[in-house]
Amino acid sequence: MQLIFEQVRTGGDRNFGYLVGDREAGHGVLIDPSYSPDVLVTRATDQGLTITHIVNTHGHPDHTEGNSAAVELTGAPIAAHPDAPNAPDVALADGQELTVGAFRLRCLHTPGHCDDHLVLYEPSQHLLITGDLLFIGKVGGTKTEEDARTEWASLQRVLDTVPDETTVWPGHDYGARPSSTIGLERHTNPFLLCPDVDAFLRLRTEWPVYKKRLGLK
Repeated sequence: MQLIFEQVRTGGDRNFGYLVGDREAGHGVLIDPSYSPDVLVTRATDQGLTITHIVNTHGHPDHTEGNSAAVELTGAPIAAHPDAPNAPDVALADGQELTVGAFRLRCLHTPGHCDDHLVLYEPSQHLLITGDLLFIGKVGGTKTEEDARTEWASLQRVLDTVPDETTVWPGHDYGARPSSTIGLERHTNPFLLCPDVDAFLRLRTEWPVYKKRLGLK
């Protein structure tokens, strides 16, 4: 097996899409094709990959905008959580694994930012595609306090599930760099440094002032 992994800028609000494949098997998947499905498909073609699935981390339009074009270009089905706004062709339940050649994308249901949110973990290479749950130095937005509490639980589950050497690949380029590791985020991300959910909720409320004080965007 030979891993192909590419992070692609797909437009929108600094969106990232991803190509994950196995060169030896000749199979790959597109993740969150967003506004540039043609770019991702071209990269797959250049790498000699047949796309088997188009995967969405969650159903927000800035991540699913390119679904129809990606399907038309590849003929591959849409795979997403069963609660996604548009019913997927392939439902990815919590704990389910999607095979990509010799590699496996393990699906973890991580609601909070939205009800259908998934993160995708490839255990042999320690890759974690976090969508809008976890950014570099930040976390995803929520609409209500209940959603924020749910997001906190989802973040703690991820921290308890994957090792610190796992690389973090977010859905947007919102941080100081385009990727990180779980260990680095655990020790530097202010939201992950919160000792409990109440501190997490306070930081969310105080975030605009906190950002300004530290010169963050």
